[in-house]
Amino acid sequence: MTTAVPGPDGLPRCAWALGSEEMLAYHDDEWGFPVHDDRRLFEKVCLEGFQSGLSWLTILRKRPGFREAFADFDMEVVARFDASDVDRLLADTRIIRHRGKIEAAINNAGRALELVAEQGSLASYLWGFEPSGAELGEPQSLTTSPASVALSKDLKRRGWKFVGPTTMFALMQAMGLVNDHALGCVTREQVARARESFTVPS
Repeated sequence: MTTAVPGPDGLPRCAWALGSEEMLAYHDDEWGFPVHDDRRLFEKVCLEGFQSGLSWLTILRKRPGFREAFADFDMEVVARFDASDVDRLLADTRIIRHRGKIEAAINNAGRALELVAEQGSLASYLWGFEPSGAELGEPQSLTTSPASVALSKDLKRRGWKFVGPTTMFALMQAMGLVNDHALGCVTREQVARARESFTVPS
């Protein structure tokens, strides 16, 4: 379990948020708040894949560049990217220039469209793997869960790439399927209130 520590304004927050202004804003405004928008969910799957082996701060600082390079993560547009787009992206210094991760994002756009056709939305599919409280430990004590393992396994079966159990648990933490803010963190209660008024996609 992690404990909250005082932020620059004296209010307690998760310790990981205090390393930079970007991380503090991300923590306060985004991390853990429930999301139902398919484009944001697809973006997060992609960016979590790009983060593999890197810090989230690196990805966060490059996120504007990623959004421009990947058509604001419009799944239909990204799914049509071809070899020339891969070459373009490999030359784009605003993003992480890793061929495997770039090709995975393009592949996953196509797989996401298949899921939307089958399930109605990417959100309804992903929220179907929301972890139960019983399988979660103390805040920030886990890097995977049975639900993230199941989600990873099902996505891989469907042809997705760079969607391992740890990556999927990070997705769940960020997109509100799990409220993993530290006990005492000022944002934990805000996330809990947001969740109370959130309708789980179906």
